Amino acid sequence: MSIILEFSNISKSFSGNRVIDNISLQIEKGKVHTLMGENGAGKSTLMKILVGLLQPDEGEILLEGEVISGLSVHAILGKGIAMIHQEILMVPDLSVAQNIFLGKESHRFSWLNESEINTKSKRILADLKLDISPKIKVKNLSIADRQMVEIAKAISNKAKVIIMDEPTSVLSDTEVKTLFQIIEKLKSEGVAIIYISHKMEEIFQISDTLAVLRDGKLISTQKASELNSNSLISLMVGREISEIFPESKTEMGRTLISVRNLSKKGVFSNINFEVKAGQVLGLAGLVGAGRSEIARAIAGLDKYDSGIIELEGLEVPINSPSDAIELGIGFVSEDRKALGFIPQMNIRENISLSSLKSFSKLGFVDTDSETKSTQVVFEDLKVKARGLGQKVISLSGGNQQKVVIGKVLMSNPKVIILDEPTRGIDVGAKFEIYKLINTLKAKGLAIILISSEMPEILGLCDRILVLSKGKQKVILPKSEASQEKIMQYAVH
Repeated sequence: MSIILEFSNISKSFSGNRVIDNISLQIEKGKVHTLMGENGAGKSTLMKILVGLLQPDEGEILLEGEVISGLSVHAILGKGIAMIHQEILMVPDLSVAQNIFLGKESHRFSWLNESEINTKSKRILADLKLDISPKIKVKNLSIADRQMVEIAKAISNKAKVIIMDEPTSVLSDTEVKTLFQIIEKLKSEGVAIIYISHKMEEIFQISDTLAVLRDGKLISTQKASELNSNSLISLMVGREISEIFPESKTEMGRTLISVRNLSKKGVFSNINFEVKAGQVLGLAGLVGAGRSEIARAIAGLDKYDSGIIELEGLEVPINSPSDAIELGIGFVSEDRKALGFIPQMNIRENISLSSLKSFSKLGFVDTDSETKSTQVVFEDLKVKARGLGQKVISLSGGNQQKVVIGKVLMSNPKVIILDEPTRGIDVGAKFEIYKLINTLKAKGLAIILISSEMPEILGLCDRILVLSKGKQKVILPKSEASQEKIMQYAVH
């Protein structure tokens, strides 16, 4: 075993609260070491200490036997430790090559040597089998290609250790396959990968070892081959979760929403479905299939060209999000930070945001009434926070998502659209969202669920509408659905 990196008795506290508690961990060359744990377990704090963004209160970190804890971010990068962040950090108006060599540019007679960095970047991209021009501006790349450029940047730094934080959250299945091929190549060259992800399937596919953190402590370090999903979840949350998807035996009621021949030129065409009270309809398909675009049209965020939307048998015009809210359609966006909540507002203000009319008198908000109503939602959803006054931006991803769902529920919807409701949240929080979906079913809501995680689609949905390139292929009842069958329709 060839150890390249070692955490030795690392501890860190904030305001007297110990968030990293005496962690010792060894990282081996040419291996993928996956770091697991619920949001708030300490993963991000530990990685910030590793890359020099934070300093430990106790303990030290050694790279190839040399103590590096205490060094600056730039110095640690120079030692060969690079981090690919979940939220991509690039300069959009610079070219791919300029981003790759940012801070280590080649110069000729005091001028930036564009030719040299383009040539070097082209070689790095080719080695990664990436068909990306080094001259194109980053702002013109897809999110997936930007992620790949981040990896190229790490390689250009001759990284010995690369931290990948949720690297597949915006990638299609094909792009994930490419990423995993790149990881295998890096492993063969002796690079150590510290991998952070909430996706069970990919964790077992890519990992050599799994380290589990809980409440700032290292609970377990084991070979990935020695664990399965259930045992890993138990380590993470500290309790048994016998079934990932809680069983639901809800009686379905009348049809609440019907969509007839809904079309938007170049995006989706002739979409037809209905959802009953107490039913979950899943929208499945590859990236670019049109799932989110259909949801946005129904929620009034985007215009559609033709077709009919009916609520309880009556055709309704939906020209704006406020129209949809008034009609009883709630929408939880896949991008909660951009469209779900206002970061600097507190929990109470965010939950009541879509329902302020009901708390207003003569243009003034009745804060007592607002507080009482939001407190009920806050408690029902079991939001983990100090209270309604805490800012949403300071919450974990799972609790932010609960606030976003709470905001939608405050408007008393009959139909709720959930677009990637568990993206970027840990397995314990996912389980709570799954239970919440079943609770909403039991209350008689009609639910439209979009998820890129096939187990969620298969585990939560009563019927599954499969899309391919904006076209509706089939609606499968749960009893007939399988991952293989869904993919057969999704790729054609």
